[in-house]
Amino acid sequence: MFPILKKEITTYFSSLVAYVTIGVFLLVLGLFLWVFPDTSILAYGYAGLDSLFSTAPYLFMFLVPAITMRSLAEERREGTFELLLTRPLTHLQIVLGKYFAGIFIVLFALLPTLVYYYSVYNLGAPQGNIDTGAVIGSYIGLFLLGSAFTAIGLFASSVSKNQVIAFTIAVFLCFFFYSGFDSLSGLLSLQSLGIQSLGITEHYNSVSRGVLDTRDLMYFVLVDALFLLITLFVLHRQQQKKFINTVFLSTVGILVALTLGSQKLFTRFDFTKEKRFTISAVSRNVLDSLPAPVYVNVYLQGDGFPGGMKRLQTATKDMLADLQAYSHGKLSFVFVDALKGLSPDQQQKMVDSLEAQGVFAQTLSVKTDDGVQSKVMIPFAQVIYDGKAIPVKLLESQSNLNTSPEEKLNSSIQNLEYAFTSAIKKVTSGGKQRIGFTEGHNELTDLQLNDAMRNLADGYQVGRVNLATIPFDNLMKIRLLVIAKPDKAFTEQEKFKIDQYLMRGGRILWAIDQVSAELDSLRGKGNQALAFNKELNLDDQLFRYGIRINYNLIADINSSQIPVTVGDAGGQPQIQLLNWLFYPVYIPLAKHPIVKNLDGITSQFASTIDVLDIKNVNKTVLLSTSPYNKEIKTPHIISLMSLQEEPNPKEFQSPQKITGVLLEGKFKSDFLNRPVPDSLGENIPVVGESKPTKMVVLSDGDILRNQVGADGSPYPLGYDRFSKQTYGNLSLLLNIADYMADDSGLIALRNKEIQIRLLDRARIRSEKLNWQLINNIVPIGIVLIFAIFQHYSRKRKYAR
Repeated sequence: MFPILKKEITTYFSSLVAYVTIGVFLLVLGLFLWVFPDTSILAYGYAGLDSLFSTAPYLFMFLVPAITMRSLAEERREGTFELLLTRPLTHLQIVLGKYFAGIFIVLFALLPTLVYYYSVYNLGAPQGNIDTGAVIGSYIGLFLLGSAFTAIGLFASSVSKNQVIAFTIAVFLCFFFYSGFDSLSGLLSLQSLGIQSLGITEHYNSVSRGVLDTRDLMYFVLVDALFLLITLFVLHRQQQKKFINTVFLSTVGILVALTLGSQKLFTRFDFTKEKRFTISAVSRNVLDSLPAPVYVNVYLQGDGFPGGMKRLQTATKDMLADLQAYSHGKLSFVFVDALKGLSPDQQQKMVDSLEAQGVFAQTLSVKTDDGVQSKVMIPFAQVIYDGKAIPVKLLESQSNLNTSPEEKLNSSIQNLEYAFTSAIKKVTSGGKQRIGFTEGHNELTDLQLNDAMRNLADGYQVGRVNLATIPFDNLMKIRLLVIAKPDKAFTEQEKFKIDQYLMRGGRILWAIDQVSAELDSLRGKGNQALAFNKELNLDDQLFRYGIRINYNLIADINSSQIPVTVGDAGGQPQIQLLNWLFYPVYIPLAKHPIVKNLDGITSQFASTIDVLDIKNVNKTVLLSTSPYNKEIKTPHIISLMSLQEEPNPKEFQSPQKITGVLLEGKFKSDFLNRPVPDSLGENIPVVGESKPTKMVVLSDGDILRNQVGADGSPYPLGYDRFSKQTYGNLSLLLNIADYMADDSGLIALRNKEIQIRLLDRARIRSEKLNWQLINNIVPIGIVLIFAIFQHYSRKRKYAR
């Protein structure tokens, strides 16, 4: 085998055709990766070689057949194949020698592309900001693809003496095995068969990310062995010899068995630095226990997306593929371009239909050579199970003006595993935990809590709880108790039930307004109203647990807007949106999974929170004001006239105030060494110290309230119908529910970190032409230098 290997390599590199073929391959690849804008690494803007590994397979379909077309065809045409058989060589040794020679030449053609890595490494911001491990893993995928195409090309070379025919057959087979099965799987009659897994694309895409899955490895090994076996069969038939090779057939049989076995027992090697394609044990448990098929429709599909959206699209596809790997075939997904081919009116109807299902479209401004164009995209997915569907938001909103688009996009990608796993768990869970919203104290109404309760109902049993009438045993069946903006004092009986519920491990979300103030009350005569303190009879109980909600209001320059009449024109009032200091927007900075990567949280007439030093209780600040805030003592007269004055930032420079906090640990009972209320009516033994449990305290109940339209229809929680801005209130509530009511550890997936790897845009603008020339000339120059060196070396050797 080794003499054949040496002979093939020497013969190939002695031919001018070899260098022309490789040179053309590098030239075309360089143009695609560094010049053409649709596939350019420079236009993509991220420090990676993704474009190389997505473009190279299509060029390989021509390069590899050009390398292998002469391997056997020329030997048979010139009659030298029979001469080889006169040597102590078997058919298997000849085929393997030529096969490994082909792989060596493919690797030689790839070697100059390391210049691309050098360029991206230097253009990174900061320099060297490239995931080398992912690049190595992706090159392994390209090597495996090259090996498969080499085996296919060798087979094509064996069926014809004509090199052109062999080349044509090889190109067709490479294309069919790479893309053909994907096309066949798109036919309606074949969609349920999963035949795309027989093609190369699915396995190559998995490996080219930087993840080596043993199932993908066994697939490539099996494809290589299959085509080498067919090649041997063809050669034996041409010489009218019986084809029996027990060892080789046994090897193929073992490989088939291993391939089938690897579908159940497999392992994956994640070469990426942050292990971003490694699925957590929590997600694997959820996927492993799927009771029935789950379908995912991804609407982030279409043409003309900028680099960031392409990255999110690819990351979504990768995440679903990784989750699918652990689902035992029960998870399937498809990317849908819901607006393709529709007229503007039909597109609007489709958008309205999707919005009714919680899937929202966004208008994206895309820079093109002709200027800026608007493109409608739908950055959502739907998880469907047993007729039920849960929307999954793929792209976080831009409510924080201090966050760059790249950071927001990165946080969206970091959140994909949690978003999909959480949705899958909620839509498939049978016995749901219970969440109860208290009533009887003028809390937020069902209409004001409509979106909160509706979204929670996807994963939990949600209802109202009257603490005055509910038996304590039934109260203990509730996993999370939500007290949402009460406006009436709690009785001692109700406080006792809350206390003992907490002592026995219950979880509580307090969303308390200590001050009575509403915007509607300001729109009457005089445009002002008195903000006064409430009497909720909860201060002593919260103080015992380590919290004090103060009787004051927060005015914050970082605030949301309200509509205000600023004049009259032709009998029509002129409405303008102005920032209202009493509607602070909190930008979560904590790394806790409840608030990590969340959009800004909007609130109304919030108060400050003091956290007390209580033994055995850990405190985590979740929400706080901006550094530009002012505390206002109450009672206080609030007037809309203040909108006419521009706030002086110097008057609002103050330490950040706490407005949301998480407490975890063992709490002391507020009724320790106190008599049980006489009106209780049932025997509830007093527990003096709680089990390890947790509570969240928010100093504003309106965080949980959705806006209601003039016709009485509720808007989504966190959506401001005036500014058309979507805040992160709903995500905050869902995260709190998952963290408080679900002990599976699912919320911990929000701690996943993925580093932003950007190119230095300033250097690209100033040095673009230089890098384009380097990456198109240097790789070809390397091949040319090698050709000259090899020519003179060969000439000198045979001139002696």
